[in-house]
Amino acid sequence: MSAAHPIFARWPAQHPDRLQLFSAPTPNGVKAAIMLEETGLPYEAHRIDIMANESHDPAFLALNPNGKIPAIYDPYGPGGTPLALWESGAILIYLADNSGQLLAADPARRYETIQWVMWQMGGVGPMFGQLGFFHKFAGREYADKRPRDRYAAESARLLGVLDARLADRSWVMGDDYSIADISLLGWVRNLIGFYEAAEIVGFDRFAHVQRWLDAGLARPAVQRGLVVTAA
Repeated sequence: MSAAHPIFARWPAQHPDRLQLFSAPTPNGVKAAIMLEETGLPYEAHRIDIMANESHDPAFLALNPNGKIPAIYDPYGPGGTPLALWESGAILIYLADNSGQLLAADPARRYETIQWVMWQMGGVGPMFGQLGFFHKFAGREYADKRPRDRYAAESARLLGVLDARLADRSWVMGDDYSIADISLLGWVRNLIGFYEAAEIVGFDRFAHVQRWLDAGLARPAVQRGLVVTAA
């Protein structure tokens, strides 16, 4: 069944009966891998080398026309029909519903959790990513530092929102670790690690975020998810 999809001509499935993950160890890419490790759903991982432009390979574009990772292919999707799905937030919600884990069944808490995932998707990811570009990558050579400073200020503001949320909570949703935390962990980790932006955003001010990050990164499933597609 799954072998019929064009993606498998380029990245063959050794276990076609399992959910297939196509990803890379980026802040968005690790979300799906961490979620799969947390839930225990059977899956097979395929590394997409984005530096070699593999996400724009015609076979990958047949799975995700947007040409971004992560993407998944579930051979037994809703009603038993195969499902290709992309956008990391959508994947988190799908896997939560599929497994019955990490997203509350209570409608109010469910929507509040999704709200925080959307906040990460619409704010944290784009702002942290732009700061990374202007602080560490090609943008750092630009003489005009106003773009960098703008993204640094907005990233710091977003960290302040998260810090306030975590002031009296272990996790974003309180005592319950959820897809809201999974959506954010890789981005905060990247900001102060790979992007080397801790100082420019004043990360030391955000003690609650640091405590939450340490707790999240200590989870065995998070540790596994961070390296699933690293090699």
